[in-house]
Amino acid sequence: MTFVMDPLLYPSVIKRGRQLDFHDFSDQAASVTFGYPAVRGGRFPGLSEQIQKLFRLLQGDSLDVLTFRMMGNLQVVLRRSLSIPEGAFPKDDWQVEDLYEPKDDWQAKDDWQAEDDWQAKDDWQAEDLYEFCYRVMFEATFLSIYGRPEQGAAHPGMNTLQENFRKFDSVFPLLIARVPIALLGQTKGIRQKLLSFFHPCRIGKWIDPCEFVQRRVHLFDQYDTLGDLDKAAHHFAILWASVGNTIPAAFWSLYHLLTHPEALAAVRQEIMGVVSQEEAESICTRDITLTREQLDRLIYLESALNESLRLSSASMNIRVVQEDFTLSLDAQRAVNLRKGDFIVLHPQSMHMDPDIYPQPRMYRFDRFVEAGREKTDFYKHSQKLHYYRMPFGSGSTQCPGRFFAVNELKQFICVVLLMFQLELPAGQEDARLDTSRAGLGILPPANHITLRYRPNSLQQPNTS
Repeated sequence: MTFVMDPLLYPSVIKRGRQLDFHDFSDQAASVTFGYPAVRGGRFPGLSEQIQKLFRLLQGDSLDVLTFRMMGNLQVVLRRSLSIPEGAFPKDDWQVEDLYEPKDDWQAKDDWQAEDDWQAKDDWQAEDLYEFCYRVMFEATFLSIYGRPEQGAAHPGMNTLQENFRKFDSVFPLLIARVPIALLGQTKGIRQKLLSFFHPCRIGKWIDPCEFVQRRVHLFDQYDTLGDLDKAAHHFAILWASVGNTIPAAFWSLYHLLTHPEALAAVRQEIMGVVSQEEAESICTRDITLTREQLDRLIYLESALNESLRLSSASMNIRVVQEDFTLSLDAQRAVNLRKGDFIVLHPQSMHMDPDIYPQPRMYRFDRFVEAGREKTDFYKHSQKLHYYRMPFGSGSTQCPGRFFAVNELKQFICVVLLMFQLELPAGQEDARLDTSRAGLGILPPANHITLRYRPNSLQQPNTS
């Protein structure tokens, strides 16, 4: 395994896509982790290529539709936060060790009030900030991608799905490391429950899934050699890809704003520049819309998000050598590689390089803004970097859902700041990164942070 640590050399690796490939590695790792047969290698002719083509539905006009859906679902889910029934969410007091002890099945508490019945509470509510981000982003993203249930507005068993997802996700690093699932306690049974939620007979009854999911369902149906649980595993993998990193990114984005008043004030002012006063005052009871064009105008918000991603991203970009060859890094350096070797880029070291980012451990919400526009000029040793921020990977292996992820993070911040007054009670320790998931994406927090919130409508602006 060869690590390339100098970001000035990254282009030499990324441009060699034919000789340095990621897809075979990811196919093998994902198939073992999520429980479907590997799609490359001849068993499913053309399937891998068709799957890659469908990712285009996460861009362009299809992205606009998906973004619109997410905006509405965020508002629906967040309004429930104004009147959550006691005990509606199970306590997150389980530990990874719980997977190794037999327990009764987790019971859902899907006792949501009807959407029209809620009454906003006028007192402060307290909740763990990560839990707040988790439950909101999980359900809103699920509804936006997979659609509504056959009846009602909330999927029956959503709380159970989330709980089982979190239990599975807690051992995800071990699965990716190829630890046999049989050695991970109840993990195999939990995965089976998750797959049963996405069984074709069930997913086929959901109303208005996004075009991306509809086309994947149609594609999988063309392969008789794919069993029902294989198809379910593919759908479950998309759920993980959709929320596995977006949820911790939502946490850090909101946490950094709430702990930096200057950043919060600048972002609030910018948001009010794209929504009307009437929309801001009525969001607790009436949907508002933020188009992609409006989201693109939020330059300081995007910079703040990118700064949070820079500080919390710990992914590794892995390439597998496809043939023996000599990789030329620059005019003076080259490395001999053998077929099957691994080449690894480690962007976190670049994100924390003081030569590129002065005071790299400090949060600066406007780090990526210059003269009122996005800043794209960053240097190392006085040489301009082609790659300077890489939370979504690089080259042809970049996360295909990165545009949707950025849009939904912007929407989450906008809706939360418009709908709620928020504060972090004094006396709490700073949030720390949980480094146990290093190498896999955005790191979650290692400690609890309490959030207090109440409806913004209680603080109407003084117009006199």
